[in-house]
Amino acid sequence: MALEQPAQELGHRRPTNEAVYGFDARGIAHRFRHSAIFGAFDALQAGETMRFVNDHDPLPLLAQLENRYGDGVKIEYVDRQPGAVVIDFHRC
Repeated sequence: MALEQPAQELGHRRPTNEAVYGFDARGIAHRFRHSAIFGAFDALQAGETMRFVNDHDPLPLLAQLENRYGDGVKIEYVDRQPGAVVIDFHRC
């Protein structure tokens, strides 16, 4: 289930100059994940960030985001551990 809570409520540090929204993909059925992720990212305004949490490193998704949004997305790993990968998707 996608979370609409600010990231600080998820226990993540929040930059002071931009909004960060948590998105935990681990509870979303695989067949709906990419559509849900793109929909959530489309809802962000420039300067906002989606803090994405997943159970694996989503390399195909990262390629799709870069292909679809180009310079409109900045991807930054926050944490990379087995079972819990955290990535910030910044809307530019």
